[in-house]
Parts: sequence; C-alpha cells; structure tokens
Amino acid sequence: MKLGLNIGYFGTAIADDFSLISLVEDLGYDSVWTAEAYGADALTPLAWIAAKTERIKVGSAVFQMPARTPAMTAMTASTLDIMSNGRFLLGLGVSGPQVVEGWHGRPYGKPLGVTREYVEIVRKMLARDEPVTHAGTHYALPYTGEGSTGLGKPLKLMHRPKNPDLPIFIAAIGPKNVQLTAEIADGWLPVFLSPDRVGELYTPLLEKGFARSGEPDKGERFEIAPTLSALLTDDLDAGRLTMKPFIALYIGGMGAKGHNFYNDLACRYGYDEEAETIQDLYLAGKKMEATMAVPDALVDELSLVGSKERIADRLDAWRDSGVTTLIVSTSDVPTLTMLAELLL
Repeated sequence: MKLGLNIGYFGTAIADDFSLISLVEDLGYDSVWTAEAYGADALTPLAWIAAKTERIKVGSAVFQMPARTPAMTAMTASTLDIMSNGRFLLGLGVSGPQVVEGWHGRPYGKPLGVTREYVEIVRKMLARDEPVTHAGTHYALPYTGEGSTGLGKPLKLMHRPKNPDLPIFIAAIGPKNVQLTAEIADGWLPVFLSPDRVGELYTPLLEKGFARSGEPDKGERFEIAPTLSALLTDDLDAGRLTMKPFIALYIGGMGAKGHNFYNDLACRYGYDEEAETIQDLYLAGKKMEATMAVPDALVDELSLVGSKERIADRLDAWRDSGVTTLIVSTSDVPTLTMLAELLL
C-alpha cells in the first residue's frame, strides 16, 4: 500500500508549508494532491510543486469538470504531464449543485452522463490518434448547435503528452458513480471511506463496473486511493475532537437539506439519526453543537487517530479493504513520519 499527501486547498496552513512536501518525498511517499472548490485552483499549485520536486507524483483531487471543458482539461493534463516528466495524475469530479450552479453558473444536470462523455473525450484527445469528434447528449465536437458559425472542425492536440495513457481518477461517493468509476477510470478517489464497509457496500459495485469495462484484468490494475485524516497522539479523545469539525462540515453543511451526498453516505454507514442531528444543528448555525454530535465511532471508521500501536492495528483494515494508496491529510510531521515507518 502506497502513501500520498493531500494538501487540500492552496492558502491553508498545510498547503502553504512546502517543507511537508519535501519531507514526504524524502520519506518515499508516492504522490501529493491538491484540491479546488471556489477559491484557489488545483492546477497552479501542482505546477509549482512539480517544479520543486523530482520523484513524487502530483495529482488533482480534484479538477472540477464543470469548470473546464474536456478540451481544456486535456490541454492542462498533457501540459502538466510534460512539465512533471510524466508524474501527473488526473483526478476529476463533478462537484455539487451549490458550487456548479452557484459559482460556475452551469446546470448540475445529469452527472453520470456528463462524466462518461467527459472522460471519453479527454482520453481521445490525449491519445492523439485522430482529430477528435464527439456526438453526445452533453458534448458535441464540433459544436453545431444554436449560435454556431458552422466553421468548427475536428482538431488534434498539438503536442504529444509524455504519457498518452495518463491515469484518470474519479472522485465518487454514490453507488452509481462508484460503479461508473470502476468501468471508465483507472482509479477511484473516495472521501470518508470506511475500510470496514468496502466489502459489503463497494466491492459489488466495483466488480460490476470492472465487468462492464470489457477489460478482464481491470480489477488488478485499478487504484483505490481514499483521502483520510490522520493524527498520532496519546490523547485519543483530543485527537478525535480535531477530526470532528471537518466531518461535521461535510455531513452537516456541504449541501442542502435532502441533497447532501456526504450526509447520505453517513446514513448508508448506519448513522442515520446522527447524520440528521448533525445536519439540523449545522444548518441552524450551531456548528459547535454539530461538531460535538459527531460520534466517536464514526471518527474511528474514517480516520487514523491515536497511538502508534493503535494506528498500526487499524492499518490492517485498510490493507484488507483493497486500498492501494492511503492519501493522508495532515500537517503533523510525526504522523507523516510514523506512517512511512509503518507502511514504507
């Protein structure tokens, strides 16, 4: 099992501390990832990180698909791939309705159909086999719809990527999204993954996706790379408490009542009542109460927290789950070092 570091959004304490990236590269971590929402983009920091490192892979977790056309993503990915000497990992996600419609000004629409077409177009562009055409429900190349001049023509990416088979990862939570990811992508970027529930909830979905892919060995090469919080501490209660605000934010505040993917996920894990309480408190502006309503058991499922012995014991569940890369989100140097000692 490989290790990665997720520095999140540029402008946070973890993202601004380049010494952490230098540290994990020296420790043997496989990858470093950046994110975007409606602040800093994920692209610019990745280019900067790639220029200052030599070995570690650089990944987007994630580029928002509504923010870029498939062509712009193919251009960006191929450029970063060349600049990093083949170290770029392309992570994509559809984001959520509030960001897509509120920030990008686009209809949220049908994310499954959009994702399928988006990935298909990006792969065609990176392969450079021929000028790209596409006649789909969501994308058309060349565009011939309302307002078209009729002058568009199929084009081929001008430069050749270092890696035309550049790995594409998809961030997915819902069952249909996970199955689609297994079918069309090279890897899955889950968040709030519980290793204890992979076999029951996710393995059947992944296997259905692999079967639909038409690739007999798809499951053997498919990457599962969850992001999780980690903290080495002898004070377990205090350690859990540091994890709870982030969990409360997503379960309670990331989305509207009745339309929150993370809240739905907590319910699928069996925390129906707790998820409802957290959301009601958070949306009422009672963020501290929402934080304290996050169960310790849920923190333990989703995070690595506690003593070295406790974390080492918990890592067995992650190994057994089929996870290929643990992407940790922490700025704590002893935690990063300890994980390298245990896994690398």
